[in-house]
Amino acid sequence: MNISLLRTTSRYLKLLEKLGILTVEDLLKYYPRAYEDRSWIRRFEEIDLKETNVVQGKIVSLENVMTKNRRRLVKGVIEESEGMAKEKRQGQTLWEQSGSDPVIIKKEKMTAEMVWFNQPYIARMLAVGEEVLLSGRVKYDYGRFIFQSPTFEKIREEQIHTGRIIPIYHETEGLSSDWLREKIKIIFPLIKKLRDFLPVDLLKEENLIDLQKAVMEIHFPSTREKLEQAKKRLAFEELFLLQLVALQRKKLYQKKAEKLGKAIPFRVELIKNFIQQLPFQLTNAQKITTYQIFKDMEKPYPMLRLLQGEVGSGKTVVAEIVSLHTIYSGYQVAWLAPTETLARQHYEKIKPQMLKLRIKVVLLIGSTGMKEKQEIYAELNQGATHWVIGTHALLEEKVGFKNLGLVMVDEQHRFGVEQRNRLATYGCPHVLQMTATPIPRTLALVLYGDKDLSVIDELPVGRKKIITKVVSPAKRRQAYGFMESEVGKGRQVYVVCPRIEKAEAQNLEQIQDSKRNDWAEVRAAKEEYRKLQEEIFPRLRVGLLHGRMKSKEKEETMHDFRVGKIQILVSTAVIEVGIDVPNATIMLIEGVDRFGLAQLHQFRGRVGRSDLQSYCFLFTDSESGLVRQRLGALEKYSSGFKLAEIDLKLRGPGEVYGTRQSGIPDLKMASLADALMINRARVQAEKILEEDLMLDKYPELKERLGKIK
Repeated sequence: MNISLLRTTSRYLKLLEKLGILTVEDLLKYYPRAYEDRSWIRRFEEIDLKETNVVQGKIVSLENVMTKNRRRLVKGVIEESEGMAKEKRQGQTLWEQSGSDPVIIKKEKMTAEMVWFNQPYIARMLAVGEEVLLSGRVKYDYGRFIFQSPTFEKIREEQIHTGRIIPIYHETEGLSSDWLREKIKIIFPLIKKLRDFLPVDLLKEENLIDLQKAVMEIHFPSTREKLEQAKKRLAFEELFLLQLVALQRKKLYQKKAEKLGKAIPFRVELIKNFIQQLPFQLTNAQKITTYQIFKDMEKPYPMLRLLQGEVGSGKTVVAEIVSLHTIYSGYQVAWLAPTETLARQHYEKIKPQMLKLRIKVVLLIGSTGMKEKQEIYAELNQGATHWVIGTHALLEEKVGFKNLGLVMVDEQHRFGVEQRNRLATYGCPHVLQMTATPIPRTLALVLYGDKDLSVIDELPVGRKKIITKVVSPAKRRQAYGFMESEVGKGRQVYVVCPRIEKAEAQNLEQIQDSKRNDWAEVRAAKEEYRKLQEEIFPRLRVGLLHGRMKSKEKEETMHDFRVGKIQILVSTAVIEVGIDVPNATIMLIEGVDRFGLAQLHQFRGRVGRSDLQSYCFLFTDSESGLVRQRLGALEKYSSGFKLAEIDLKLRGPGEVYGTRQSGIPDLKMASLADALMINRARVQAEKILEEDLMLDKYPELKERLGKIK
């Protein structure tokens, strides 16, 4: 139904379009962002100067007034309605907000003044003798109650703006909540045309009201209880549709790929032998995750699994075990990493182990020479190479495989959907995506609903908890002294800065003009490197690493740090993921308020990778309560998943993960922190798809699903 049914001007239609409202259905589903309870109509004697008050009365005077300083006012007096006025006891008291002596009220009928500033049209909208409801804050001055710029509404059969629970909408300039309320109320009869697409059995099982009732109550709730019922219904609907889309996509892909699938039997003895040769014991979480992956790979359709793991929890070992199993079953493995540094680290660690097993591993990155690339392409196509580790270079069209059985994507959020899916097109291999970015399970079920989830939430035996401290400017020198003493014991240090270099002069002027000169004070890696090397630690070897360096320079710097030639490494966020130097025991982070909790936890995870005691120092000048609250959580908790939950509650998913980058859905009613509802929605989606994958038995639901794909 076209929105022009509202019979409004083209100006308002454009404003509605700005809010994404193009049809009558869009307007009916433009749900309130909040509510204000104006349902309690107070008697004048019950007016509270600290709250919003709703009163009912008759206008006894109204006029436009020009003040001495040329301000235009609309002034009036309202008298309490007959029905509201009760017998007053002699000596009834009212307390002024200032807490001074009580005021004695002896009038039988009470009155209050009304005043509106610079709104002369109000005098044309109201008339003496009319019954109205007023809503607003009240001032008590010189023995009079004064409503300043109150909301008003004439008494009618059903109130819209006051005398009830009032919906408050997201507004745009020129389009108020009052205007939206009026227009939504006009089209209310059309709610009957909304078709409920949720199955009746589902509504009964989940104790949900139908769609029409929900939309009515969400806009103009009759009671608080019915409002909560409407919120529950509409929130469940959002989460259910998200789960249904994701799960149907997953099941259709697996069904389509079933003929091409590579079912790999679980070779127990092979895996046992490899694990027994490891110089450490697997954690229970690693064992469970490995088993889940093997059971997936036994199925006739491709695995689609996301492996989340705490920083330093041993995801790499799980990936090695699964890869070895795949290769011994006659297939090839491709491991996609987000940076050359991380790809090279994996390669250098894995290659010596695989050489002993006569498994050929190659590295394919952007800086690989063209001649070497051609050789790698040929060997991959011929099947002579068993395992390729690489960056985006693996996604080039020239890359092909003889029999690709497993694709692993490290830090999968660093790649776009198309990039992640490209390798999966080579003969429908099993896909294992991995991330050390902690994502609360509730959010992961929404963002990655088309994948099965595994979590490694244990650290290897012998790892000590990293001691984390917020360091004030006054204790900077003390922290430097501790760092120097630790380096004297043979340890190494990371120093992370938010920027590569300070803002240029031209930018600083612009920043100062916009009152954001705090960026001028943010410590930059290049300047910090110079200061630490020349002024603070002249006797120590300080290195620099940042994203603008050439690949060869970064490789040489990391090599020197690994072997101990560099004792203090100053870096930007390029060391956030995957860098593994067990001898590094101190992480110092500058400008911590510039990073999210998850990112700070990632930085902290670069240390504590051995049995040595490690430390993380958080440097900040910020006095912000929110910053202090977040840093306090980092000091208290070592679990990345716990920190992610806290950050999600404090800042919301868009702030924490970046809505565009992460694909976080735009939810109107549902909460991504509601674990119970998310799980219930997934169970119901699984149940319906198990019965009818194409939803032919549910035509309304099938049609609704088609609109959001």
